[in-house]
Amino acid sequence: MRLRAALLALGVAGCLGPRPDVPPAASVTPPAGWRSPVGVTAPIAADWWQRFGDPALAGLVTRALANNDDLAIAVARVEEARAVARLSRAQLSPQIGGSGGTTAGQTLSPLGTPSDAIGAQPGVQASYDLDLFGRLRQASRAAAAQALASEGARDTVRLAIVSAVVSGYVTLRGLDQRLSIAEGTLAARAEALRIARRRFEVGYSSRLELRQAEADYRATEGLIPQAELAIRRQENALSLLLGDTPGAIPRGVPLDRLLVPAVPDGLPADLLRRRPDLFQAEQLLVAADRSLDSARAAFLPNIALTGSAGVVLSTALAEPVGLFTLGGSVLAPIFDAGRLRAQADAATARRDQAAFAYRRAALTAFREVEDSLAGLRRSGEQAGILGQQRNALAGALVNATERYRAGYSGYIEQLDAQRGLLAADLALVQARTDRLVAAVALYQAMGGGWLR
Repeated sequence: MRLRAALLALGVAGCLGPRPDVPPAASVTPPAGWRSPVGVTAPIAADWWQRFGDPALAGLVTRALANNDDLAIAVARVEEARAVARLSRAQLSPQIGGSGGTTAGQTLSPLGTPSDAIGAQPGVQASYDLDLFGRLRQASRAAAAQALASEGARDTVRLAIVSAVVSGYVTLRGLDQRLSIAEGTLAARAEALRIARRRFEVGYSSRLELRQAEADYRATEGLIPQAELAIRRQENALSLLLGDTPGAIPRGVPLDRLLVPAVPDGLPADLLRRRPDLFQAEQLLVAADRSLDSARAAFLPNIALTGSAGVVLSTALAEPVGLFTLGGSVLAPIFDAGRLRAQADAATARRDQAAFAYRRAALTAFREVEDSLAGLRRSGEQAGILGQQRNALAGALVNATERYRAGYSGYIEQLDAQRGLLAADLALVQARTDRLVAAVALYQAMGGGWLR
């Protein structure tokens, strides 16, 4: 029996052919270093959002991690994958079941005498798949890798939620500062309008200057509801991330006092071990590889053992009667019209897809880090330039206002200076916001302190 099974296995294995390798084009070779200069770096902490120096922000992150619905769904998926892995492992163990039944009846003897009989037949059945060629073991390993991949997906969602909360909060503080600038500028425009009206009334200026002052005031006034609407929408978006109904969001330090964290340290090769999405892609590749092995093992004979034991109890018997059965079966494919071959080819294609998916995820990770490094550097440079421009325009506005009040120039000169300063103030706020958001994106791209 064993000799026949071995010979049959060798014959089928010879027809199966060699195990296909992963395509060489799916390999990943990380670059030696980053394209953008990184400057001073620091290790990534698990609570990296604390480095922005805002306790209110840290509180929002804590709330999001406790109440976000997307994270709760990801956690439930992990539990599902773990249960599937346990189910797959259980297939490797013997299956034992019990049975029992009772009967009651009346029989008639040859002499015509009736007799009552009550009987019972409890028993135990057992079955066990020997899994000589690893079909079940490889399927179990594939399920275990799927469970690990679900954990990587959960951690990817967690990192994305934290990053979205921090970016959303930074954007909110930027909108707050835009509103503050608009309100301050409106107050200055109100004073300029009052002066223009007074000068018109006493005949020192024309009606054109008064209309220009009124138009400029109304233009600035229109910025306020626009900023308030953006703030309300941003608060509602953050409330959704916090797993709450739309409502007010607590604030901490203003935008210009938020700290810009240092660049996280690490080389491109380190990135392959520091991102949960890459871990997920890696485990999906492992699962696909193990599923391929399981599909190939299906070509080989399957040997199963079965057995049962029981006892017959009856009032019609003087003594109980024991029963048992033992059996074994060998199931080997002979002709299936190419079903097993198609399943193996499909498993090979899925393994190759997973390999290329891992390569794509790695290349995407390298790109995201490079984009974030460049964004952090260039937005910082832009903020410095805009700060100098803003200071120059503030000085120009002071000079233009003094000349206008002294009668040396018309209102249009002061108006141009006011418009230039407002545009510079808003551009500076946007550049500072972009720089902080780029820092968040960089920490997310570098894995956010994730460890496995």
